[in-house]
Amino acid sequence: MNRIVAYLKDTYNELVYKVSWPTKEELSGSTVIVLIASLIIAMVVFAMDSVFEWVLKFLYGIL
Repeated sequence: MNRIVAYLKDTYNELVYKVSWPTKEELSGSTVIVLIASLIIAMVVFAMDSVFEWVLKFLYGIL
């Protein structure tokens, strides 16, 4: 039981005193970057899916 309590105390001390938490501005900036990157990746995947769909329909139309 003492090891668990010591672990929890060490965890708390590390989170409070050693971790550098981002400011609100840094966090919102990072969030915007992640959202934009996610949208770009989604558009690329959609475009690839559309091209593959067209190619397969074209190939199955020939065969």
